[in-house]
Amino acid sequence: MHKYISPKAINRLTLYHAILTDYIEKETEFISSTQIANILRLDQSQVRKDIQLLKSQGKCNVGYSVKELKVSIEKYLGFQKPKDTFIIGAGNLGLALAKYDDFANYGLNILALFDIDPFKIKMTANGKEIFHISKLTNLIERLNIEIIILTVPRKSAQYVADLVSDTGIKYIWNFTPVVLNVPLEIEVWNENLIGNFLQFTLKI
Repeated sequence: MHKYISPKAINRLTLYHAILTDYIEKETEFISSTQIANILRLDQSQVRKDIQLLKSQGKCNVGYSVKELKVSIEKYLGFQKPKDTFIIGAGNLGLALAKYDDFANYGLNILALFDIDPFKIKMTANGKEIFHISKLTNLIERLNIEIIILTVPRKSAQYVADLVSDTGIKYIWNFTPVVLNVPLEIEVWNENLIGNFLQFTLKI
């Protein structure tokens, strides 16, 4: 059984990981919970509580080893267990995600993209081939893909969800502005870009 990690804790830990990566590039050996808290404008007690989840031990008056803390986060969040995925929709967003190399650092391995545009078929995006959507279900089953990333136009979203429902897919990372109707055994992560944008702009 997988351990439960709250979405907020996952978000904070990935931000810590980004800071630690930056510190390693700067060849900084140690970091304190106070430093992390100040960078992210968080309460120091929250940072310490998060680090306790990792069972990492700091050194008094020194802090935590940057490299060791980074590895602890990677193990805790499962970065070291690669997860293969397909991107459905080779439009601007799908192509941008395919070109985002940092996904591999977090264990997400994008194998290919799928689209219906005949001019895009057999082209590549960051070394990943674009296939016709007609090959999607067969390749999902052959390669035991459990995660798909959905970046198709709104009108095509439910069609693709229906298409993959019986293939063994377990998770859909949904970038479309559509609430998908899928079987209970499939979990949907809705990436609400507009909602996140409004949360930010309404504060202005």
